[in-house]
Amino acid sequence: MAALSIGTHFSPSCRFKNRSLHAPSVYSLPSFGTSLYRIRAPRLLSNGVLARAEDKARGSSSPSQRQVQPNNEEQIKGLSSESGTCDPLCSVDETSSLEFEAAYQPKTDLLKTIAVFTAALTGTLAINLTWVTDHQDIAMALLFGIGYAGIIFEESLAFNKSGVGLLMAVSLWVVRSIGAPSSDIAVSELTHASAEVSEIVFFLLGAMTIVEIVDAHQGFKLVTDNITTRKPRTLIWVVGFVTFFLSSILDNLTSTIVMVSLLRKLVPPSEYRKLLGAVVVIAANAGGAWTPIGDVTTTMLWIHGQISTLQTMKGLIIPSLVSLTVPLALMSLTSEVNGKGQDSPNILASQQMAPRGQLVFCVGIGALVFVPVFKALTGLPPFMGMLFGLGVLWILTDAIHYGESERQKLKVPQALSRIDTQGALFFLGILLSVSCLESAGLLRELANYLDAHIPNVELIASAIGVVSAIIDNVPLVAATMGMYDLTSFPQDSEFWQLVAYCAGTGGSMLVIGSAAGVAYMGMEKVDFFWYFRKVSGFAFAGYAAGIAAYLAVNNLHISLPSTLAQVPFLSGS
Repeated sequence: MAALSIGTHFSPSCRFKNRSLHAPSVYSLPSFGTSLYRIRAPRLLSNGVLARAEDKARGSSSPSQRQVQPNNEEQIKGLSSESGTCDPLCSVDETSSLEFEAAYQPKTDLLKTIAVFTAALTGTLAINLTWVTDHQDIAMALLFGIGYAGIIFEESLAFNKSGVGLLMAVSLWVVRSIGAPSSDIAVSELTHASAEVSEIVFFLLGAMTIVEIVDAHQGFKLVTDNITTRKPRTLIWVVGFVTFFLSSILDNLTSTIVMVSLLRKLVPPSEYRKLLGAVVVIAANAGGAWTPIGDVTTTMLWIHGQISTLQTMKGLIIPSLVSLTVPLALMSLTSEVNGKGQDSPNILASQQMAPRGQLVFCVGIGALVFVPVFKALTGLPPFMGMLFGLGVLWILTDAIHYGESERQKLKVPQALSRIDTQGALFFLGILLSVSCLESAGLLRELANYLDAHIPNVELIASAIGVVSAIIDNVPLVAATMGMYDLTSFPQDSEFWQLVAYCAGTGGSMLVIGSAAGVAYMGMEKVDFFWYFRKVSGFAFAGYAAGIAAYLAVNNLHISLPSTLAQVPFLSGS
């Protein structure tokens, strides 16, 4: 997934929350989840204020300190008067009241408020103009361009891209309702679009919850504990392939956080560790491209019928492996990898897995893998299979932790409070926006323009991958699905498979091109230009080699053995 969904936004709260503020340390695995927005936690923790506030709150839970409670205003004031501290009752997202008052600028806030309301009023008045009715396409294109610019420059504007995406979606549909032949037509189009988009949102929410439950039980230790080598050249290959196959089951962001956290325990800070982290990014994006559940864009194509399970895995496994092995082979020749490795203690061995962690891990991973099987056996949409797996895991965790009040965090209700709902709302806004452009016919016009000027479908798919290194791949793929339907390119055609591969792996060429890259950038403090100098060339070589491998394999018409193709759940979609 691309840089799109990548802003982290923490809203102030009156309650003390520590779940999303634990940066990966060398002592404990972080809470991985699938959050696209929690990846900036290391930056927040770099602020001493938050760290001291967390320490103070953690310390306040000791028996000796619980006996000493502030019982008057002076004691309460004393807790918050220390510079850079925060008492346990206040939010860790805020500085102390004195620092807040010192930095508070009412005039600036007033100007921002006026600017926001002016923009909202201007938009409201503009919508009522007859010009919008007569020029619906231009109005929608301008709205989408402004909204997408707000998403891209989220860091500079300090606006949550989920909020921008939702405003953009609603505004586009309002314009569509005004410009459509009748409001009933717009409502019918919106109902159809909402049904399709909700399938993806429900699928993602179920998958994120399952992964969060597995992580709460420290289930990923079963994977990370088996990596024991410390030889630089061997480790780079082991990390690459472990990440590759882990990402094919989980999503690329979760796999990246798991593996980068592991590297922080195995390898001391160095150029070599940064390079290993870059390998994780490349491997995570490549691994997510060849299975329907490994990447959001591939999942979108699968849910809407552009690709099927077996054909996608068969057609993209070799190109995805090539896109990983080529960078690994080139990186193995660099001085950072050929230098002397440093042995480090296996800190992971000292960590304890939560009770029944192995059972939860097996059931959780089984639930994810079972989704394509469920779809093939029942013919129901994939999100039903994901919800079925979540229901099974929910009942299981309730049963095995029955009566254990101290382990409530290991149950599904607590996991639901930790998943990335902001990311799901962002996808909702983006997909509804793109579906509105599709309903208005703008995407079809764009497809006709591309067909007239770029008749080669391989070039179009390759260009999508290159652009996804800069712009989020989710709206790119959503727009592509709106531009070309199944009548233009049937299911599992070369075009759709190339789109799945290119959109999934193209983001590796820049560190900001995927959610995995941004997570790695935040955790390892890697800057854009270091990645561009050291890694982008290797990633591009793998990307191009993967496309060449796909075209070569596709032209050879390699097919599965007939006995394998007859397996019931593999022959389905």
